[in-house]
Amino acid sequence: MNFHDYDTQGFYDELIGDDGQARDGAAPLVQHVNAMTPKDIKRRQKAAEMALYQQGITFGVFGDKKGTEKIFPYDILPRIVQAQEWDVLEKGLKQRIQALNLFIDDIYNDQKILNDGVVPRDLVMSSECYLKQCENISPPQKIWIHVTGTDLVRDRDGEFYVLEDNLRCPSGISYVLQNRSIQKRTFPKAFQEMAVRPVSVYGEHLYETLRHAAPNGIENPKVIVLTPGIYNSAYYEHSFLAQQMGVPLAQGSDLTVIDGYVMLRTTRGFEKVDVIYRRIDDAFLDPTVFRKDSLLGVPGLMDCFRRGNVSLANAPGTGIADDKAVYAYVPKIIKYYLGEDPILNNVPTYICDNPKDRAYVLANLDKLVVKAVNLSGGYGILIGPHSTREEQQVFANKINANPRDYIAQPTLSLSRTPTIIGNKIVGRHVDFRPYILYGKSIFVLPGGLTRVALREGSLVVNSSQGGGSKDTWVLGTPPCRGEAPEKKRLSLSSAERKEGISKGYRPLDPVNTKHVSGGKTPTEPDFEMLPNATDVTFLGLCGVAELHKQTENGADGVFGSIAEGETHA
Repeated sequence: MNFHDYDTQGFYDELIGDDGQARDGAAPLVQHVNAMTPKDIKRRQKAAEMALYQQGITFGVFGDKKGTEKIFPYDILPRIVQAQEWDVLEKGLKQRIQALNLFIDDIYNDQKILNDGVVPRDLVMSSECYLKQCENISPPQKIWIHVTGTDLVRDRDGEFYVLEDNLRCPSGISYVLQNRSIQKRTFPKAFQEMAVRPVSVYGEHLYETLRHAAPNGIENPKVIVLTPGIYNSAYYEHSFLAQQMGVPLAQGSDLTVIDGYVMLRTTRGFEKVDVIYRRIDDAFLDPTVFRKDSLLGVPGLMDCFRRGNVSLANAPGTGIADDKAVYAYVPKIIKYYLGEDPILNNVPTYICDNPKDRAYVLANLDKLVVKAVNLSGGYGILIGPHSTREEQQVFANKINANPRDYIAQPTLSLSRTPTIIGNKIVGRHVDFRPYILYGKSIFVLPGGLTRVALREGSLVVNSSQGGGSKDTWVLGTPPCRGEAPEKKRLSLSSAERKEGISKGYRPLDPVNTKHVSGGKTPTEPDFEMLPNATDVTFLGLCGVAELHKQTENGADGVFGSIAEGETHA
């Protein structure tokens, strides 16, 4: 089980070049894997899977009548993104998000781009994602899309293309962060040698992005995460992000509107909420404005938002910009607002509402990928080359009945990356979802969610359709030394604080811990767990004794030491 007999089969491979050698910067990983025995590799894979089970990192499958919770399949061989490639991706993503944000603000207000005929008015107004209830609204700083997950693919030519934009409630970032936590202990030496850029800063950046979104004049905003509840497929992520930011996790039933302000019910009484990171679809946010049968939202929430008394991230109505038909116009949108050519290209797209495009699509269903414009998760898709005549006829009928609801794209030869399948390392197709935050500036996390189609020949990478995930290593540029050791924040009682100081723990700067201090005064700082802190009894007070044991010795002797695999930046 190594790379000696690995075959790229003519596809662009993310790790191995056409000459059979590791791509630039990836040699340490290939060398470490080649030096391992098959038994050792399988033990590391098993240890990673067990860690995911123990941490409860799961997702629910839409439509599963049994309510099954599944562990997101994980492969320990990471995907590599070279430094110079990342520089281009980062610039392209920043450009794209800036233009899309201007587009959303424009169409809900002045509609200049529609009046100028750059984007067809009928295309926008006929979209299910266009919300008339958001017209003449201007969020703070005119930022609508605070959090984005943009799906990228690489074709046989080695170029990255934007497959789609996810601007409503993009999910998956918790897997990115947890994958990295596991991966650093799986190949610690290779991780260190390759100067992998950090992703652990995401929680801090997300919190600052949400604070920046607060209504004008609020200096210390109250931020919460709004979740549909424990039965939502992404509930683990909602709770994880709330914990990472040190903010309350609330359901709609925990909130009410009083005198035009959103209030959170607490044991101390009502507290005003300034920023809501909502993980609820637009239609369920407010039953007085959208779906009247919604029990997930907050009656009166949209009135508070319109008045400017509360901020919603992302703002309602952002889905218009990730409508797959509107997607086809993004290059023109970038040119219109920024006066620039797109840095990242779209996949060529046929809009079935256009008679000429529709005729071409219907004549070539066996060659194209057909998508419903408002569905995600791998649902509502026909992959022409892998479809039957009966399936093609079903989609032809759907297109003829509702042409506005469908687009089509050529079938790409998605890049592949080495993946452990059984007792072999074989190539499997992947995509890539980087995460972008829009606050005081636009920040692109140097990493992202690499999803892998585990079935041979499959191009569908979605977890709900049997896909898995990998860690994504964005390589640093010398003299970058890679990701620094994680600092575990500990919220302690006064007695525990005194004991902590005596056992080698350093208080965190209170200025930097306002959002994790749980309401404590600046004179009561939290602690950070330093790499040389070794008292397991004290760690046990904080419920992290097991984490310490893994840090000190490696899990079951399989994971390497975290300290060995990390260096100070």
